[in-house]
Amino acid sequence: MANMSPTKLPMPEQNPSVRNHNFQEVALGYTPEMAVEEAGRCLQCRKPLCVSGCPVNVHIPEFIAKVAEGDFQAAYAVIYQTNGLPAVSGRVCPQESQCEALCVRGKKGEPVAIGRLERFVADWYRENVAEKPEKPASNGVKVAVVGSGPAGLTCASDLGKLGYEVTIFEAFHTPGGVLVYGIPQFRLPKEIVLREVEGILDLGAQLSLNTVVGKTITIDELFDMGFRAVFVGSGAGLPMFMGIPGETLSGVYSANEFLTRVNLMKAYLDDYDTPIQKSRAVAVVGGGNVAMDAARCAKRLGAEHVYVVYRRGEAEMPARAEEIHHAKEEGIEFHLLNNPTKILSDGHGAVAGMECIRMELGEPDESGRRRPVEVPGSEFVLEVDTVIMSLGTTPNPLIRSTTPGLETNRKGCLIVQEDTMETTRKGVYAGGDAVTGAATVILAMGAGKKAAAAIHQALAD
Repeated sequence: MANMSPTKLPMPEQNPSVRNHNFQEVALGYTPEMAVEEAGRCLQCRKPLCVSGCPVNVHIPEFIAKVAEGDFQAAYAVIYQTNGLPAVSGRVCPQESQCEALCVRGKKGEPVAIGRLERFVADWYRENVAEKPEKPASNGVKVAVVGSGPAGLTCASDLGKLGYEVTIFEAFHTPGGVLVYGIPQFRLPKEIVLREVEGILDLGAQLSLNTVVGKTITIDELFDMGFRAVFVGSGAGLPMFMGIPGETLSGVYSANEFLTRVNLMKAYLDDYDTPIQKSRAVAVVGGGNVAMDAARCAKRLGAEHVYVVYRRGEAEMPARAEEIHHAKEEGIEFHLLNNPTKILSDGHGAVAGMECIRMELGEPDESGRRRPVEVPGSEFVLEVDTVIMSLGTTPNPLIRSTTPGLETNRKGCLIVQEDTMETTRKGVYAGGDAVTGAATVILAMGAGKKAAAAIHQALAD
């Protein structure tokens, strides 16, 4: 009989006053008993709308039915058919605006906790099943994947399952892309990412680290080496700034640099001598998930005060509601409807404060959101010694500048055919942030999946 509770079963979490001093995972996950109870809320609709909201087409009712039966290994098998990174997507996918947004249970209460159940199944499988996936027979066709972030890993996983000889080229010394350099340990533990990568390597994929495509090797050279297709999932790592006075002062970071130092270079561990400023008061400029990540990291690194400065209101913030909620619980202070105008110097090249002006919302802009307008005479100074700019990122121009035939839009994003993800260069496909600019992990995974299907169709003909 269905569990007709109108609310999701809450997920256990660390206490906010404890977790804002450590980098251990905030959400602790469901127990088996909790997972079975929550799975019982699924009505097993004849026409499950939730599936249409999933960028990687997970068979949601089918896997949840297996959870309700207590058959967690079978549930994992269902998820793994279409999703090679379930422990990742179960943690960082914005389910509330995708699959769960379409759940029938959400019409008169809260939707089924699809993301929490996916995370539970992936974690249970990792902790209880030692067997590796069966390696498919090779079809002898070589495909190159540039970048080991969510788009590249998903493309490699899907092609590996089909028997392609995939080589993943990664610029850094460790795989995972934004999953390891951008998302903090307390949201996505790095050992979980590496375990998901190992699963893809078990399918037969090869990994080439410290390889900067466009510099170490070009795409043309990859084709000369016998690769029949190339997928570009190189992300968007070029940070944006405001262009205001003081942005070159010591103590001003892009969120990309700050999070890379914290996550990839492990500044959060005492036994790593990672260069990073020890701050008393930090201002994070921006309102997205990356801004929440930077603010929460700064708090954990010891800052007494961490301010999120955003020029619109909370309703307009692009960050997930869950991330905003967690940030508030952890003592992050929000200065909404404020915008920086100048970063102040201490006279010795370091940050001594940030001048801001208050804003109010006017008419909607081209994005549909109300345009922020300055309030004359409302300037004030926020006393900070560190400023982190979290204003978005654009793709690095290295690959497009070294690959003839690749066309980009005005933002430097690769132009692709929507149905195949093929670029303007035949045989070169792309997806993720390299195409969309900074976006979500699950959308990047969906693009990698679509590209893998198109590559298979092109090479199998």
